[in-house]
Amino acid sequence: MTENIILYSTGCPRCAILKKKLAEKGIDYTENNSIDEMLALGIMTVPVLAVGEEMKSFTEAVAWLRNQ
Repeated sequence: MTENIILYSTGCPRCAILKKKLAEKGIDYTENNSIDEMLALGIMTVPVLAVGEEMKSFTEAVAWLRNQ
């Protein structure tokens, strides 16, 4: 997979779950903890997983990971 994956995270419990699931699947990602950048992107709740140009909520990200 060559898509750029970014995890927008504040270190919350759901963020930790998503990190664990990414690690279990061996998926490389970049973690972004910048609140300013998240707000600029319109992110109001975390975690958000950006896969390429697509922003996924926690539930969408878990479903996407299940299919990887």
